Amino acid sequence: MNSITQPSPRWKLFAPLIIAIIVALIPTPDGVAPHAWYFFAIFLGCVVGLILEPLPGAVIGLIGVTLIALLSPWVLFSPEQLAAEGFNPANQAFAWAVSGFTNATVWLIFGAFMFALGYEKTGLGRRISLWLVNAMGKRTLTLGYAVMISDSILAPFTPSNTARSAGTIYPVIRNLPPLYDSHPNDPSMKRMGSFLMWTALASTCVTSSLFLTAMAPNLLAVALTESTTGIQINWGQWFMAIAPVGILLLLLVPLLCYWLCAPEVKAGHEISDWARDELKQLGKLTRKEIVLVVMVVTALLLWIFGGGIISASLVGLVVICGMLLTGIITWDDILKNNAAWNTFVWFATLVALAGGLSQVGFVHWFGNVVGGQISHFNPLMAMVALTVLFYALHYFFASITAHVTALLPVILAAASGIPGLDMQMFVLLLLPTLGFMGILTPYGTGPSPVYYGSGYLPSALFWRLGAIFGLIFLVAWLVIGLPWLMLLN
Repeated sequence: MNSITQPSPRWKLFAPLIIAIIVALIPTPDGVAPHAWYFFAIFLGCVVGLILEPLPGAVIGLIGVTLIALLSPWVLFSPEQLAAEGFNPANQAFAWAVSGFTNATVWLIFGAFMFALGYEKTGLGRRISLWLVNAMGKRTLTLGYAVMISDSILAPFTPSNTARSAGTIYPVIRNLPPLYDSHPNDPSMKRMGSFLMWTALASTCVTSSLFLTAMAPNLLAVALTESTTGIQINWGQWFMAIAPVGILLLLLVPLLCYWLCAPEVKAGHEISDWARDELKQLGKLTRKEIVLVVMVVTALLLWIFGGGIISASLVGLVVICGMLLTGIITWDDILKNNAAWNTFVWFATLVALAGGLSQVGFVHWFGNVVGGQISHFNPLMAMVALTVLFYALHYFFASITAHVTALLPVILAAASGIPGLDMQMFVLLLLPTLGFMGILTPYGTGPSPVYYGSGYLPSALFWRLGAIFGLIFLVAWLVIGLPWLMLLN
């Protein structure tokens, strides 16, 4: 049966416009230029649109930059800029509107989506999962580790945890509980299904924080941070910052799930037998799979060690060319990858919008206002407080992308106004929480609705485990991660 997409309620369509108009009509606060305030009004309208989603995110972003470019003499440029000799507002407005499409991080996101396409086209992602299930599936606990390791292997090259976990791992593990008579929406779910589903979700939330390229909002956050503060974070810096906590949590997640969501079945051979049969149907490792393995390992090494030789974004383009030349993917495959192009346009426009917020001076003004209110805070305590606030507010967002767009510029501006606060360290403390926070709610990150809808994680269980694991992740990050960051700095 074909599903029919219901149109969004009319109020959702008009709410962003109404909010933008109301804010624009509010008297301009002292210290902020009128054009900067109008820019903020449109930006806030876009954020409301991203939260309510009356239209796809990419459409909202495109409308936002187009509207600002059209109104640029009043919302983007100051009177001094307009009066400058030789200044062409029409050309400058267009250059600003498309500036996000030249952002290196946006291209890195696109390249990582192509890596994921290669995994899908060759079947390598499914094969890896089946290998691990076959090798480790005789005991329920080691099966949990097999699920975690599968996600960890795919994560550095799959910037969509939905594609990685819900699209690759979930289709494999959903076949496993029935082998032990564990069925959805039934008391038997406790035999195996609840443990497996929660382990998969918790694992992908950790890997989404561990690797910069494991989740697109990570890359968006890095791009917004650079456009707002000028601070650049590369793949290696991100990994080094979170590695001690991320790796420890990965090792603990299956065990914590085994304790807190205990399966009734502890061991058996049925799962390994099933995985072995599936692998026989796949046959031997193909030439394309071998070539893809070589490419992804090379890319990972260059991302970690080759930053001074080749940019991470260019590595992505090189691998795309390699996959095209070797036939792993075709140009038609790239053209038909709607998720990649949608994300490319979406994030490019959001980067331009956030960069404009800084360009017109709003971020600097807001940082001074907020910083003045909390300037008496100890810088270290301020960093912790802002990070906890940023993390806890995810309960109100159904999209990490919307969360980043709405809150990150505000939090960075607040931090920048606090005397003595190390912004580089604060950024590395704040941004890696994005993956962790996805565990909090059934709508917290892309794979959450899939696992919630599996029938193995009833509402009460999901919210309880989400709160417990969300707290464990945050405490571990602050207790271990913060001292580690202080040591690195």
